[in-house]
Amino acid sequence: MDDEKRMLRVGILGCGPISQAAHFESATKAKNAELHAICDVADDLRERMAATHAPRKAFRDYSEMLADPDLDAVVIATSDAFHVPAAMEALSAGKHVLSEKPIGISIEEVEDLKKAVERSGKQLQVGHMKRFDAGLQSAKAFIDGEMGEMLALKAWYCDSTHRYQLTDAVQPLMVKSANAKKPPVNPKADLERYYMLAHGSHLIDTARYFGGAITEVDARLRQRFGAYCWFVDVAFANGVIGHLDLTVSVRMDWHEGFQIYGENGSILGKTYNPWLFKTSDVDIFSEKTGATTRILGADGHFYRRQLEAFADTVLNGAPMTGASIDDGIASVRGMVAIAQSVRSGKPVRLADVSGAL
Repeated sequence: MDDEKRMLRVGILGCGPISQAAHFESATKAKNAELHAICDVADDLRERMAATHAPRKAFRDYSEMLADPDLDAVVIATSDAFHVPAAMEALSAGKHVLSEKPIGISIEEVEDLKKAVERSGKQLQVGHMKRFDAGLQSAKAFIDGEMGEMLALKAWYCDSTHRYQLTDAVQPLMVKSANAKKPPVNPKADLERYYMLAHGSHLIDTARYFGGAITEVDARLRQRFGAYCWFVDVAFANGVIGHLDLTVSVRMDWHEGFQIYGENGSILGKTYNPWLFKTSDVDIFSEKTGATTRILGADGHFYRRQLEAFADTVLNGAPMTGASIDDGIASVRGMVAIAQSVRSGKPVRLADVSGAL
């Protein structure tokens, strides 16, 4: 194949904040992908983003972008409610899909999407970009190699009241449009639901990335002074016990990380605000050597690394190292189970849940 053919020609649906902060730059910097097209119904926003990021083509109509025979794949960077319909349409048009997380907002719609993926024969990867944090990858390698049996896992995602002071300083200027397409219901009208979808999906996927399948959750939620705090006891299929802490927002610095106890060692990880593009500090203690190691100087652009891995899977048949549709479904099931456990005050098995968050 020629050089151009080896580049995955990507179209990005949605020119909003997540595309401006992550996906446009990822597609222009990726070693094996290119920004072929962008699409947004807001003419002013689309035209400004086209002038800034110079895609080959710009579309107002999504179906027209999907009809482009030169387009290989789409990145879905819209509001959560639009993820599944947009992915379905792309698969039907014969395009591969990298969709922002969460993959959907109800169990039924994401299970329907899985059927569409299987029918299409195309690749669908869910944008749980933390799987491309080199610090987390070093922890995963230790778990799969030297650590032996896992005893227990704790993980936490605690947003900070000061996050916007940081993000306003490090992110590009966010361009908005009054003409942007919005979901029927304002996602932030229900903050309990919004925080779980936005942040809980990350926490659940991180726990599953390390600990494997989750079978049951026992969740409590306390809401005070504008803060939401979930404590979730987790049972894994392999017998590991776990505890998750999702708090929005803590009156302290950004507080995110994990602690894992294993047969032949332990892991302690500290994760930074994603917009710092800084690899997590992950200290791995080996019982065999009596020493702690930490990966340093690693590439911290998780979004670009995620796109490059997706492109490698599509172009070269490489194994998918990102989150699959099954991982995406499991994350949605976990969030629904947590919500039902909070309401009932009882443990909830993930296999028993249905409906939407």
